Amino acid sequence: MIRALGGKSPRIDPIAYVSEAAYVIGDVSIGAHPSVWPGAVIRGDHGHIAIGSRTNIQDNSVIHSDADVVIGDHVTIGHRVVCHAVWVGNYVLLGNGCVVNDGVVVGSRAIVAAGAVVLERAARNYVDLAARYKAEGLE
Repeated sequence: MIRALGGKSPRIDPIAYVSEAAYVIGDVSIGAHPSVWPGAVIRGDHGHIAIGSRTNIQDNSVIHSDADVVIGDHVTIGHRVVCHAVWVGNYVLLGNGCVVNDGVVVGSRAIVAAGAVVLERAARNYVDLAARYKAEGLE
């Protein structure tokens, strides 16, 4: 199902495959040669979601964020993925059942393993925590 929201309708390349059992709503653009499979949800209700060419979003995956989202070219988003990332580079695999939380940037040619959880701001939190430990002499 493809739906408008707030005056914004998904823009989908005519050669894209979007299953009639997928749900695409709002400010979404989908490039050439992608596929969106049954049960997939792409919700452009908070920001723009741009999906590149030759990207596939497999069954029961969700793409949504509180910010603009860019999903690159040649990306595979496996079955049952929850993707709240703000950026997914080109040639990326998000494995089945993984969760990519708000604000995450996944670089090009990366693999996020099936079942993995990528936390928002996790690296920054640990940089700050390590500095705190060092400042207190806990080495």
